[in-house]
Amino acid sequence: MTAINPVSTLLNHLQTQAVPNELRRLFHGRGRCYEGLEQITVDWLQGQLLVSLFKEHDVDLIASLKQALLSLVETEAFNGKLSAILLQHRYLPDSDLEVLYGELTAMPIVEENGLKYGLKLGVKQNMGLFLDMRLGREFVKAQSTGARVLNLFSYTCGFSVAAIAGGAAHVVNLDMAKAALKQGRVNHQLNEHDLSKVSFLGHDLFKSWGKVRKYGPYDLIVIDPPSFQKGSFALTKDYQRILRKLPELLTPNAQVLACVNSPDVSSQFLIDEMTREAPTLTFVERLQNPPEFKDIDEQSSLKCLRFKAS
Repeated sequence: MTAINPVSTLLNHLQTQAVPNELRRLFHGRGRCYEGLEQITVDWLQGQLLVSLFKEHDVDLIASLKQALLSLVETEAFNGKLSAILLQHRYLPDSDLEVLYGELTAMPIVEENGLKYGLKLGVKQNMGLFLDMRLGREFVKAQSTGARVLNLFSYTCGFSVAAIAGGAAHVVNLDMAKAALKQGRVNHQLNEHDLSKVSFLGHDLFKSWGKVRKYGPYDLIVIDPPSFQKGSFALTKDYQRILRKLPELLTPNAQVLACVNSPDVSSQFLIDEMTREAPTLTFVERLQNPPEFKDIDEQSSLKCLRFKAS
């Protein structure tokens, strides 16, 4: 039996798809659908190709990978479209970034569904926008006409940008990371949004319920917490503390988009906890994930659950 060459599999995958005009994941090895590539992802940043390694790999495989990536420059799919090929070692504390080809644009402006976002490459592990949440942002945009929206754990305010683009009356973004909120403000400015319709609260949620209530009630609440944030959030312990506060924050017939991206926590966890902590909210559906994020186990991937108040 011929052994599977994972690098050849990756190269063939990249060569045989159309390069999109917008920001998109091109290869999602972490869905465990490709043997030997489980810890590799490839993202298209509209000219820059970002290849991320989530664990240290064999030296020979890395050498073969680099050679394969450089060969893309002359392929029909990528010819004339590549400004840089970047290799990020996500398993290292500083997420070292290698420039394999071209020149790094550290702060590119990219587009998703016609909306602009600023990214930061080579500074931290995450670049500023979670690509698996694309359909979640589409949902929020579609549901935001005239709505007051609360965006918890807002990070760089991707949901907020989508909500204002969808006609939201006002969006409140809350996140402890003030630098992320600053980038969120920039993201709104990139789209020429009216910032009088957007609030940015750099606070610990659990110490700020009074501020959150002051801006409500809300027609739509988005909850997209980290799985774990040292000293501030542990998903299976702290999610309940949020859910039990929801009824007092919502308008009649409001919606909640509750998300979890831990492979160890299932959709049923959120459904059960919502039933227990906020029984006036009813589970409606789980949003689909983008097709490029195919996973061997759908419960290991991102889970975005829609609930409706009754």
